[in-house]
Amino acid sequence: MFREMRRKKQLLSKEKTIEILKSCTSGVLGVVGDDGYPYTVPVSYALKDDKIFIHSAKEGHKIDSIKRNDKVSFCVIGKDEVIQKTFTTHFRSVSIFGRARILTDDSEKRYALESLIEKYSPDYIEEGQQEIERAWDRVCLIEVKIEHMTGKAAIEIINSRK
Repeated sequence: MFREMRRKKQLLSKEKTIEILKSCTSGVLGVVGDDGYPYTVPVSYALKDDKIFIHSAKEGHKIDSIKRNDKVSFCVIGKDEVIQKTFTTHFRSVSIFGRARILTDDSEKRYALESLIEKYSPDYIEEGQQEIERAWDRVCLIEVKIEHMTGKAAIEIINSRK
């Protein structure tokens, strides 16, 4: 169903791919937007249990698009270094295809919010719990169940590991 990566030598292991996902602080969510146009938006996210969790307002282009079509893509760029002399870029990136759903169950919503707090504010867990209570009625949580994921790195990076 999903295309294989053409440049297989640049393919990263699942472990390296997950490392990139865990280390990055923002990614780009792609949805099928209005009139079939792609719509992408930068988001903060947390990876847990092979799922991406994203917080959102309860209304907007992203939410409307997910309600219409749950198929999404998500990507992060873990490294992006232009090497002028060799006309190339040393990069590391992750591309994901999955299905998004808006969480409605309170325990799932809390789990997603706690995952975000663990990632972004691990020194403020208690304060994070208080923030969850304050923002509970205003926040929407999106879960992306990963169906296909590839990590990719510039061949120069791959070769430097050997």
